[in-house]
Amino acid sequence: MFTNYKDSVEWIHSRLKFGIKPGLKRMEWMMERLENPEKKIPIIHIAGTNGKGSTVSYLQNIFTEAGYKVGTFTSPYIEVFNERISVDGEPISDDEMVALVNEIKPLSEQLAETELNSPTEFEVITAMAFYYFGVVNPPDIIVLETGLGGKFDSTNIVEPILSVITNVGFDHMAILGNTIEEIAGEKAGIIKENAPVITGVRNDKALAVIQRTAEEKNVPLFALDHDIKINESSLKDNQELFSVSTPFNKYTDVVLTMRGEHQLRNASLAVTAIDYLQSENMFPLTEENMRTGLEKTSWKGRFETMSKDPLIIIDGAHNIEGVESLVDVVNRHYGDRKIHILFSALADKDFKPMIERLSAIATSMAFTTFDFPRAASAVDLYDACPMEDKSKSYYESWEEALEKFVQCDDDVYIVTGSLYFISGVREYLSR
Repeated sequence: MFTNYKDSVEWIHSRLKFGIKPGLKRMEWMMERLENPEKKIPIIHIAGTNGKGSTVSYLQNIFTEAGYKVGTFTSPYIEVFNERISVDGEPISDDEMVALVNEIKPLSEQLAETELNSPTEFEVITAMAFYYFGVVNPPDIIVLETGLGGKFDSTNIVEPILSVITNVGFDHMAILGNTIEEIAGEKAGIIKENAPVITGVRNDKALAVIQRTAEEKNVPLFALDHDIKINESSLKDNQELFSVSTPFNKYTDVVLTMRGEHQLRNASLAVTAIDYLQSENMFPLTEENMRTGLEKTSWKGRFETMSKDPLIIIDGAHNIEGVESLVDVVNRHYGDRKIHILFSALADKDFKPMIERLSAIATSMAFTTFDFPRAASAVDLYDACPMEDKSKSYYESWEEALEKFVQCDDDVYIVTGSLYFISGVREYLSR
């Protein structure tokens, strides 16, 4: 039995040594012994290479605005580990975390004695979330984010009322596959009978895989740019203003605080999800609830302004799709300003194209590393940058990098890369 939070979380992290083990049998084994808590609450299941967290957040804020109690399961965390299991946007307490670990740890030890072997860290956290929402503190609805892929992701034991696939890009290829079709197939694994699918996937080959899977499962598919259309968009008072038509309704002058064209797409998926539920008389709410929920939505570490003078923005762009979205927002909002970028990444990411894309909009770039087993070295990142030496620099200490990188002037300073890196920077800048 654990009695304190620190030991509990250390035990969860000790599961990391079991790596990533795709498959659902360990989850099914644990859930059966907990009397299947994951089947007790309606669930919206969300997969995708990017945009999952923002889409979860839009939905959570809309439901909360309408007075529903909303459970969310997301990863990774930015400030505190508990964020991964939240109710109405608030992380569960340290005491609740300890109690959940004490509930799941004996099961984990029993499972380790079977031929299925020990559960992974993510399987343990997923089991904790299902037990919390199904037994300890049941919400009205759960918005559930996959960890990796979809088909063999720990969360994929659920039977959702709705599935959302935000997009499909090249990430985690060692596990999910080398072609866009293979990766799309993994994401499409969350599609279930009796649960319509909403997707923002743009790539024709990936979309074809999702369409085929939806047909096989005999469920409706609502696709952005086909069934869902963003009709117009503009900037107003540093916010996004857009109009969207779904298969069910049309909305004009929708306001988002979160910036970038990709956020219009994420929000449109959330709007379509809400419209579908209304058409089925599920979770009734008003248009005002939806508009207010969307406008209130923010997401830590996603193009988040940490300081206005000087202007410092952090963004967890940790793959090429994320970088493309970041570049889009910078051009959209700060196209006339000098841009300075501080970047760090994990060594197992394909960081060279990310750096090349960022360097195209940067006046200068600085590179650093951070305390994480898989972090890339500052000099390796520096060497991957095509800019002239006088326009780039590297630092072994990211704290030193921040201090030297940011000058008090009218330029824009962007800190980006791995979410693990961004998490540390955010805490440092919030002091």
